[in-house]
Amino acid sequence: MARSYRKTPICGMTKAASDKVFKKAEHKRARRALNACDLEIEDAPSGKLFGNPWGAPKDGKQRIDPARFPEIMRK
Repeated sequence: MARSYRKTPICGMTKAASDKVFKKAEHKRARRALNACDLEIEDAPSGKLFGNPWGAPKDGKQRIDPARFPEIMRK
């Protein structure tokens, strides 16, 4: 593919490339907490305790104007 372009003009709201590192760290924290607790004595920790989306490096998505920013539309 010599020239491929995005089909939809939507991209992330920050300069972070992805949330992969953040998600890996938070899932690891959740697994460690689950393995540390004794499920016969206490309840499992809630999934809401881990992976706060407001603490992630990306803050959602935004729509862009393809005419003004053609370099962003390039894959």
